[in-house]
Amino acid sequence: MKLKYILICLLIIGVFSSCKSKKRVAYHPKKIQVKVVEVIEEKEPIKIIHETKPSATISTLEYIALFKETAMDEMREFKVPASITLAQGIIESSSGNSELTRKSNNHFGIKCHKGWLGEGVYHDDDEKGECFRKYDNPLNSFKDHSLFLTSRDRYSKLFKLKEGDYISWAEGLSEAGYATDRRYPAKLIALIEKYELHKYDTQVLGKEFKSDKKVELNNHIVVKGDTLYSISKKYGLTINELKKMNGLNSNDISIGQSLSLIN
Repeated sequence: MKLKYILICLLIIGVFSSCKSKKRVAYHPKKIQVKVVEVIEEKEPIKIIHETKPSATISTLEYIALFKETAMDEMREFKVPASITLAQGIIESSSGNSELTRKSNNHFGIKCHKGWLGEGVYHDDDEKGECFRKYDNPLNSFKDHSLFLTSRDRYSKLFKLKEGDYISWAEGLSEAGYATDRRYPAKLIALIEKYELHKYDTQVLGKEFKSDKKVELNNHIVVKGDTLYSISKKYGLTINELKKMNGLNSNDISIGQSLSLIN
């Protein structure tokens, strides 16, 4: 009987142990904070192009002072009159102030043309987005201007002219098709005589220069035989432009009168 009670007790203890082992332990997990990191796709760096531009415009007189020696050097080597080179540079580059010249150092408006292996820039001219030659510095532009003229048959007659004959050169450039502007020769001649650029031709040729200028830098002094038409043609202006600059209401002018040539 005592053994029976012992067995019952052992059975009860086993049942309680089994129940205890089946109890689950309460588990409270800690809250985990998840940080969302934005993945930024790596892109090619942006290229910033810096263009070197003069901070201020330069005058025609400053332009001549800067490039007269270069023009004379080109005349010595290639026989292109220094006066013509300077006058063309003044017109084509607006005395170094044109947009094309500032971004490309191109002082003569020479286009890329077939066979050009250097850099180019695109600029609107006769057509939109035309390719123009780009140079590291202005001196290369002056050199290329000389090579451009000496390497093309249509300009060959110019090099048979009397040295320093800027008038025939101006007319010959136009006849050869250098510019479409019918007033181009008159503009070149007017600039040469206005600023006495032909004195650099005589300097290269070792001749004495005698000034016969009847024109101040920004004015024309009327002489016998002058008319508004002849004066306007000489300086590449229209009669109306000349009259407007001087506040003239008629075409009458008098000997000794000073006419302004700038606005």
